[in-house]
Amino acid sequence: SVQHECIPQAVLSMDVLCQAKSGMGKTAVFVISTLQQIQESINDVVVLVIAHTRELAYQIAHEYQTFSKYLPEIKVAVFFGGLPIKRDEEVLAKNRPNIVVGTPGRLLALVQKKKLTLDNLRYFIVDECDQVLKEIVMRKDVQAIFIRSPCAKQVMMFSATLNKDLRTVCKRFMSDPVEIIIDDESKLTLHGLQQYYIQMEENKKSRKICDLLDLLEFNQVVYI
Repeated sequence: SVQHECIPQAVLSMDVLCQAKSGMGKTAVFVISTLQQIQESINDVVVLVIAHTRELAYQIAHEYQTFSKYLPEIKVAVFFGGLPIKRDEEVLAKNRPNIVVGTPGRLLALVQKKKLTLDNLRYFIVDECDQVLKEIVMRKDVQAIFIRSPCAKQVMMFSATLNKDLRTVCKRFMSDPVEIIIDDESKLTLHGLQQYYIQMEENKKSRKICDLLDLLEFNQVVYI
């Protein structure tokens, strides 16, 4: 197990291992849920998300920025290799992000240089964990980051595919995780669902949504 020993502390929440097909909203699950847990007074990194490629890291960071549009106090930063590490160090020093997304190698380098501190980390997330943990080099980097983070944190791992061996590896980072496995397409069928869209200028959207809410009958609404 890669769990580091520590004095028992209050558990933030249950660790989560989730497998679901691509396009099912796994990213939105951890983006929205962690955003709702960040307190305005926090001025340190509380969410760390690890991805296996710079493209995925950038995409996740963009989702955080999109969903935090009306949370101006939330700061998001993304770090990956291929760019000067000095730039990342300056971002950490000046902006003090609450949410950090990145690839294992660059994140570990920042942690080892003590530029990225994880003393107040509450959520340790690995997206596409099968891709991250199947590579020995990346797995070792993740382990090194993990043991430098607090014991009292929630660990969440997400993947579209997860075989038995990799599931065992994932659980070594977790404490009695809840497993959410969605592989039966019939469980995801939403009968009677209809979708529509209206293309219009940005400044007219709020008025149109108000008109639609007055005209349509519904029991649930998500407005993004």
